[in-house]
Parts: sequence; C-alpha cells; structure tokens
Amino acid sequence: MTYQDALQLMHEYVQNDALRKHMYAVEAAMRAYARKNNEDEEVWAMTGLLHDFDYEQYPTIPEHATKGAEILRQKGWPENIVTAILGHATYSGVPRETRMAKVLFACDELCGFITAVAVIRPNKIADLEVSSVKKKLKDKAFAKNVNRDEIKQGAEELGIPLDDHIRFVIEAMKQDAERLGLK
Repeated sequence: MTYQDALQLMHEYVQNDALRKHMYAVEAAMRAYARKNNEDEEVWAMTGLLHDFDYEQYPTIPEHATKGAEILRQKGWPENIVTAILGHATYSGVPRETRMAKVLFACDELCGFITAVAVIRPNKIADLEVSSVKKKLKDKAFAKNVNRDEIKQGAEELGIPLDDHIRFVIEAMKQDAERLGLK
C-alpha cells in the first residue's frame, strides 16, 4: 500500500472538508514524529491520514475505528496501521503498544485543538505559541468537544512534556499550513 492508496481511500470515504483537514493535520504531525524517531515516514503518514476515514459513515461509539479497521483489513492494509488506528479510540480496548500507535493517539485530539485555536487568530498558525494553546486548554467552553484529558494522556504516553509536544505539533502543522487552511 502506498500513500496514494491511502489518499484515494480517504477521499472515497470522507467528503467533509473540515474532517479532511483534520486528517491532513494528524498526517503532518505523524510524518514529523516519524522523521524525529527515524521511522518509516510514509507508513506513519498513511496512519495519520486514515485514522478517521470511517468517521462520516460510522461516527458513533463503538463503530468508529472498529468499522474502519474491518474495511482496512478487507482491503489488505497492514496490521500495524490497523492496530494503531484502533488504539486511537480508547473505547476500542486495543492497547497502544507501538511508538506509532502512541504518537497517533497523542496527536489526534491535539491537532484538532491546535486547529481550533489557529482558525480564530489573525495570522492563523504562523505565529501561534504554546502559551496561547495552553491558555485555551484552560477555557472549558472553547472547543468543548476536544478531550483535554486525552491530550495530556497522549503526551504522558510519549514521555514528553506537554509543552514540548504542543510545540512540536504546531511546527509540524505549520509545514502544511496551506493544505490545512491555516495560512
């Protein structure tokens, strides 16, 4: 399977532009973490790109991620990608045992939150600072559907201070700001 296969599958299942941009954001963060960890960048990017591909059709718990895993297996996607995607949904009960699975979980909610913070700023993500993200994290009314506990848990599972994780993901997303609608 190639990145083009993943992109085609994502476009087949996802029509919502905001969801596509979220998946691109997670892809950008996964790609950057793969580079940092000397891992297979394309595999990590595909995992980030596909993590929510089933969400439009199966948005409810426990269908989301589980149905996607079934589809990916039927199409012959590698088990390490399928398992990581299952692990990003805590309710799946699938443990995050690989570094890739932990990074996916750590980046998913954070990418959504960073996007929410960036879109309301005049310069979008260009000058976004960790302090701005952390300030908004304290405001429970802002982006209230984002699970802040999972953001913290993700950084803890990676063994990285939350500030460093936020900074790294902001920088990764900046590299793809135009595609993410954050330029």
